[in-house]
Parts: sequence; structure tokens; C-alpha cells
Amino acid sequence: MARPASGAEHIEAARALLRRAKTETELRTAQAVLLPLELGLSLEQTAQAIGRSVNATCAIRTRFARIAEGVMERPRAKTALRNRALLDLEREAKILDEVLAEAQHGGIVVIPQLKPRIEEKAGKPMALSTVYRMLARHGWRKLAPDTCHPQGDAERREVWKKNGPKP
Repeated sequence: MARPASGAEHIEAARALLRRAKTETELRTAQAVLLPLELGLSLEQTAQAIGRSVNATCAIRTRFARIAEGVMERPRAKTALRNRALLDLEREAKILDEVLAEAQHGGIVVIPQLKPRIEEKAGKPMALSTVYRMLARHGWRKLAPDTCHPQGDAERREVWKKNGPKP
């Protein structure tokens, strides 16, 4: 015979969570605690009812008990920042507006040269790829292909085009 469910001291907290649940996770957590205590369901039956594995259901119940007892902290709510983001979107937009003011009027943007200015405004070091992704997030894109090297000789290139191998 299976042992009886523990956690009767947390039944009121689980009922309160059930009443105020706004997400499926909160609802499942309350159900994982209440179903065995109030209806006498086994852990396997509870897992089937809430759509989780037995191990996950046990972990949900244990986590709820630890949070209710104050042993463990409640999970932090998601913030305005994206996962591992250095800055929020509004701050990124403000920094790009300041740094790219001359580029908005048709100027050329050279990202490696702008990177130190962006890092200075952000107050954090950034990888070059982070700067490129930041620009892409805010609608900056390469409008014209880079057709020639900046240190190249345009005259020699034209001579080669005229006298080079014919396709």
C-alpha cells in the first residue's frame, strides 16, 4: 500500500494558489498539492490528472512545500529583459539613436568603429556579434553590398575589367 500524501499543513496555501492561479504552472502546482490531500489520489493518479510524469509531480509538490515553509525562494518573475540581455529594448534604441545620428541621414556605418562608443554608452563590454544583433533588432540593415575594398585602386580595377579574361 502506498504511503499517505504529506503536506496537509500547506493545504490552505494551495487553495489560495488555486484561487489566484493565472498560469497553467500555478494551476498544476495547486492541483498537485490538493488532489492527493483532498481526494486521496495516489501520486500516479495525480500525475495523470495534471498531465505530468510522476517524478515531475513529486518535484512540483516538494518545491511548493519548500516555498511555503520558507526554505526555498519563490521563482523570480520574468523581467522586461530578454534572456541574458545586457540592456532592455528602450535603452538599446536610445543608445543607437545617439550613436547613429549621422548615419540616419545617409552616412556610412562601420560597426567595429562604433562598437567602443556603444560600449561606452551602455557601460558594459560587448562582443561584436552582440552589436550586430542589436542593430538587426532595431531595423538597421545593410542596404548596399560592399563592392570594393576601401584601400583598393578603382583605376586598376577598371583596367582589369576591360582587359581581364572574357567569360
